[in-house]
Amino acid sequence: MLKRIAAVAFCSLALASCVGDPMQEPSETPAQSALAGSAQPEVWVVDQSNTNGLTYGGAIHIFAVSDLMGESAAKAKPISSIDLGGATAALCMSSTGANPVRPHMLFFNSTHSHGVLSFVVSGHVVIFDGATRKPSACLRMSPGAGGAIQAHAAFLTPDDRHILVANQNGKLLERIDTDYATNSYVHATAATIDLANCTTPNGQPCQDPILRPDNAPICPRVGSGNVSWITLRGGGLLVVDPDQTPMAIIGEYDKATVHPNGCGGTETGGYMWLNSGGGTANNLHEFDVYRFPLTGYSASNPPNTPARLLVFSDDVEPRDAHGTTLVQGNVWIFDRGANVAEVFDGATGSHVATVNLAGSSSSDPTPDLADTHPSGNRIFVSLRGPVPLSGDPHVSTGSTPGVGVVQVQQNGTRGFLKAVVPISNRDAAGIERADPHGIRLRNPR
Repeated sequence: MLKRIAAVAFCSLALASCVGDPMQEPSETPAQSALAGSAQPEVWVVDQSNTNGLTYGGAIHIFAVSDLMGESAAKAKPISSIDLGGATAALCMSSTGANPVRPHMLFFNSTHSHGVLSFVVSGHVVIFDGATRKPSACLRMSPGAGGAIQAHAAFLTPDDRHILVANQNGKLLERIDTDYATNSYVHATAATIDLANCTTPNGQPCQDPILRPDNAPICPRVGSGNVSWITLRGGGLLVVDPDQTPMAIIGEYDKATVHPNGCGGTETGGYMWLNSGGGTANNLHEFDVYRFPLTGYSASNPPNTPARLLVFSDDVEPRDAHGTTLVQGNVWIFDRGANVAEVFDGATGSHVATVNLAGSSSSDPTPDLADTHPSGNRIFVSLRGPVPLSGDPHVSTGSTPGVGVVQVQQNGTRGFLKAVVPISNRDAAGIERADPHGIRLRNPR
């Protein structure tokens, strides 16, 4: 289960140049066009690797959920693919003057009519029409600390009014105001929080060598009440009201209370579940799980209030808490380093199982992000490739890039990796460049 130890430099900014034959993404056939307008559930998975022959682009591969459910799941083929080096790149270039680089995380709005994709290197956020697969808008985030622009993750508020963008190396929390019905998207720069230079309600610096030493935002998880929990690369956490302009800090936590590099989040049982993980050179291995109350946040509170609950902690190598999903009331948190999922009872917070995902389907699957079938009997997981383009290689390097299909057992408390649906993008030298990351189930309604 140990990973190969590779270079430990944080590599979100690595730019891999892929050359050779074009990706196998033919123009849509009439059958595919018909599928694009259907209401069948789909799994969208993002391949971070560049469109072949380019230094930008990438791909979103779309699978029919029905093709992933049976005994032949490993043979499933995409019903459609979006070449992000085509119309998407053209739209970004015309809108922002720059090409989109390194597609990273993907989410859908409440009705699943639109998808939102963040590009971690170039700082673009692209909104897609879910039915037609076409890009509706491309916005680029602002220069921040040292002139850096990134869009590590873009999370949607449940009322569909905002997209919160983690401008990671720029150390900015940014907002896009949205109206999906009219395809109106406004980069609300007046709402931005400068996480490197702001001051908390208690008069403390947002970024501080002891309290919060590196305020690169990782994931701005949003709860049902529109409260957002902003995980930070160097540890600590800020809770934000995204509806105010500028957005307002209503909770502040230090590094001793919340460890670095958290991203996974799931709301259940009256709590927001969050994790911290070991994905960078200065934080090689960590697996901590917390529960935060959904309410009780106020600028008048003292630091670290309301108190978080530490559910689980195992910081022995190789550990890297990452993707999280809710399965029949249980919280599954995937570990890229150990090739397992830790399972918790969503009501009580108790740890109920460790699910080993390595086996006959893949000896080193490297499970990253995940989403669950509405029935709760399958989990779809992005599996990383041999040339990881984000995260630290010591936890992000996998052997079977693709979509992992996890068979769920025992009322959501157990399971196994039933199939791996391969995704490939080889360059002219035959090197496998595919590196799946963002993944979501689209269920139009």
